[in-house]
Amino acid sequence: MSLSKTSQWRQLAREGLWSNNPALVQLLGLCPLLAVSVSVVNAMGLAIATLLVMVGASTTISLIRHQVPSAVRLPAFVMVIAAFVTCAELLMAAYAYPLYQVLGIFIPLIVTNCAILGRADAFASRQPVLPAAIDGLMMGLGFGVVLILLGALRELLGQGTLFSDMALLFGPMAANWQLTLADDYQFLFFVLPPGAFFVAGMLIALKNAIDQRRADRAQPVASAPRAERRVRVTGTIK
Repeated sequence: MSLSKTSQWRQLAREGLWSNNPALVQLLGLCPLLAVSVSVVNAMGLAIATLLVMVGASTTISLIRHQVPSAVRLPAFVMVIAAFVTCAELLMAAYAYPLYQVLGIFIPLIVTNCAILGRADAFASRQPVLPAAIDGLMMGLGFGVVLILLGALRELLGQGTLFSDMALLFGPMAANWQLTLADDYQFLFFVLPPGAFFVAGMLIALKNAIDQRRADRAQPVASAPRAERRVRVTGTIK
């Protein structure tokens, strides 16, 4: 693999996971991000479904980008995304039906997720298959990491637990994965939608603070002004 290709993959990974994160920077897909992230298991289920849809839709749209007329480009992209959402929905209903019931309407609503449609139109429809697939993977991972982190913080601050009800996704083997950090604890604010907005805002503020700190470190330190040196001349200058 050439150096230019390697740098391109690194750039795509950096953009998807950090510098152009769909949840923290583009602020797309906030409806499921805030509504579902009450617990880790809910967030993880939606994150996996969104990741599969983003990778599949980006790859397919890149494959058909020369065959789709510009007049019907967006409707065609929506149909492709809807097909992969249907596949993800059927898989979850078959292998994680209790979690499928919990997530409810938010699985079909992936079709209208602006993070997927916007990236498909902005990148996948203009790039070859491999870069489009990698971009979909990294954007899906970036969205999923934020979703799971938001779910973990809300579950911890709102209920005093972590990894509760993981059996909904991983079956009976995950029945004992729950970590209880506080007994008989509940902070209703973080369980309700206002808590989701608050925690998401804190995550965005933290990312901005890290970026600002890195930018300040990258700036060159201004050198001190050079003191003027005066030469004393005695006698007569000829």
